Amino acid sequence: MKIGTTSLRGRLLLVAALSTIGALLFAAFAIGHVLERFVMRGLDDRLDAQVMVLARAVGPDGSLDTARAIDLPLFGEPGSDWNWRVNAADGRHWASSPGASTVRAEQPDDRERRRRGPEQNGIYPAEAAGPHGERLHLRTMTVATRVGPVVISASGPRRMVEAPLREALVPMLGSLAILGAGLALATLLQLRLGLRPLAQLRVSLADVRAGKQRHVPPDQPEELSGIVDELNALIDQNEAGLTAARRHVSNLAHGMKTPLAALSVRLGEGMRDPDGELRAMVAQIDGRIRHHLGRARAATPAGRSRARTMLAPAVGDLVTVLERIHANRAITASAEIPSDLILAVDPQDLDEMLGNILDNGWRHARTAIGIGATVIDGMAVIVIEDDGPGLSDDAMRAALMPGLRLDEAGEGYGFGLSIVQELAELNGGTTALTRSHKEGWGLAVELVLPLAIGE
Repeated sequence: MKIGTTSLRGRLLLVAALSTIGALLFAAFAIGHVLERFVMRGLDDRLDAQVMVLARAVGPDGSLDTARAIDLPLFGEPGSDWNWRVNAADGRHWASSPGASTVRAEQPDDRERRRRGPEQNGIYPAEAAGPHGERLHLRTMTVATRVGPVVISASGPRRMVEAPLREALVPMLGSLAILGAGLALATLLQLRLGLRPLAQLRVSLADVRAGKQRHVPPDQPEELSGIVDELNALIDQNEAGLTAARRHVSNLAHGMKTPLAALSVRLGEGMRDPDGELRAMVAQIDGRIRHHLGRARAATPAGRSRARTMLAPAVGDLVTVLERIHANRAITASAEIPSDLILAVDPQDLDEMLGNILDNGWRHARTAIGIGATVIDGMAVIVIEDDGPGLSDDAMRAALMPGLRLDEAGEGYGFGLSIVQELAELNGGTTALTRSHKEGWGLAVELVLPLAIGE
């Protein structure tokens, strides 16, 4: 499956993947931010409580009443990182522990204060580093006195926020990962089910091209029904146009065949064509007519693109007919053809090609004719050989020239192997003359024709 711009499935998958990843990242950020605010609020509430206790203990002269400066739980305990500090305007200061005196808070500037807006009870957050480099979270408050402002701050360890946040984020990220995997599977399933009608449409078009059905089935999804209607209309239009063209060509060809037949008969009377040159030219014209008739037949929707002809029955019928025609010759015909071999060739074309080859073989064979067929690279290779004298290389080349027969002296079937070659090419195949590989046998005709689609 391509994931580039040339693949519809790839485009949809890429958009779905980017959207899912973006949604999951936003969800992780939003949930993490909410969890952080929730956990931070608990820490702020504890620090604010200590700040308010200290604020009530500050007197009008800026001094701290130590009797009223009560330490809430954990504050002032050694190594707990829970501390408070009071700084008066005249330089006096009080602290819950000696370490609290070394804490230097990073106060937010005025711009940051305006962005955050007024805090409850005039208390602002700040960050600081402890004596040993540990991260601390502070809450500060300024109390106005007669001697100037008194700054009260309470600090707690930042790990009180990070530890529970980390414990909450790990399962949350795991859940988001599972959710992402589920969405990915749902997207793949959606693409598979959603694009299935396109695959079925391709199969239907292949059936139309193979001749299994005339039109694409109209029971399609609403989004494809218009396309299917246009395809069926195009099929009907092409069929009508090609049928009309074939009719015109056929009428023209048949209109010329009768005068040509009469001309051939008249040339055969008396000594009007002693060297046979004129009759040869008439034969060439007749061959051209047959050629264009075959081309017109192959070009129609009922031609080779839709033809499905079983090879074995066609060969069997021709052998039966030729055994009766050549009843005076004791020729044995043996055929080794797979019973399920189906060709994409019009039955009339196949009969004419095989009939020409078999008739020539019957007239030149001594005692036997062999017919075999194999499949090579999606093509049917039909070999017809006989135990006759065969042909020279020059004669084999001449036999495939338009307008010539394999044997001008005899009564052949049709106009010889040149007609076979033309019809084979019209049906997408080839013809070749070789010598038989069987000892004592002569000519071998190799006819290569396409298999029916789906075979």
